[in-house]
Amino acid sequence: MKLHGKVWKYGKNVDTDVIIPGRYVTITDPKELAKHCLEGLDPQFVTKIKPGDMILADNNFGCGSSREMAPIAIKAAGVSCVVAASFARIFYRNAINIGLPILECREAFEGSNEEDEFEIDLAAGVINNVTQKKTFQAVPFPPFIQDIINVGGLINKVRQDLKKEGKLITP
Repeated sequence: MKLHGKVWKYGKNVDTDVIIPGRYVTITDPKELAKHCLEGLDPQFVTKIKPGDMILADNNFGCGSSREMAPIAIKAAGVSCVVAASFARIFYRNAINIGLPILECREAFEGSNEEDEFEIDLAAGVINNVTQKKTFQAVPFPPFIQDIINVGGLINKVRQDLKKEGKLITP
């Protein structure tokens, strides 16, 4: 999978409460969650991004609570990938579970500026900063995790596998 978009850069310890503030955790519609994405950190985020844009962050992105709504809001807002120096483990797992592409790469954070244009080859883990003509290497996910992300998350992957085996029962 290849991605292309502008990056919006944030610092360390971007927690789930600023990604999707607690007052919105009862919202179940991803489109409604998307309207409040990063509201606690950057109130203009949803008005300035375009579909395909990316988040670039420093260490410990997604720390805080285990709320799955944080990666859901990011994905529903049109963000194609989050690149960070590191992720909080629960956010990392939740992102994979809902099919939000993420990559860890400190060098990309340190060597890029807000609004730089990125082209990313997820399968290879290659991050090209088109604006600055720099290339960074992240560790790509193994094929089974790439499959989960490519089909839109763990639930879709399980459904796909059950269907292939003839074990999917649909109402």
